[in-house]
Amino acid sequence: MDERMRFVIRLKDGESMASLCGKFGISRKTGYKIFERHEQCGPEGLSDRTRRPYRYARQLPEPAEAAIIRAKRALSPVLHRTSQVISGRRAFKS
Repeated sequence: MDERMRFVIRLKDGESMASLCGKFGISRKTGYKIFERHEQCGPEGLSDRTRRPYRYARQLPEPAEAAIIRAKRALSPVLHRTSQVISGRRAFKS
């Protein structure tokens, strides 16, 4: 964060974006991104941000997930016995 702050200070002092980005070893796109974050959020905007997604596209809503889990648990004893009969580990009782 200190290096980003130095970057912004030097940019505000009048150095050009291209020369600063070259000195700091970053692309101009990254330089503009750092500057925009500082303008929008102040010094707090210069800290690292998480890369974790805010949401997952394929994740089920909580109620749907809970309903599926309840259904699986309700069927679990039946499915367990059925799989044992199919695999031959348990004799089928009529």
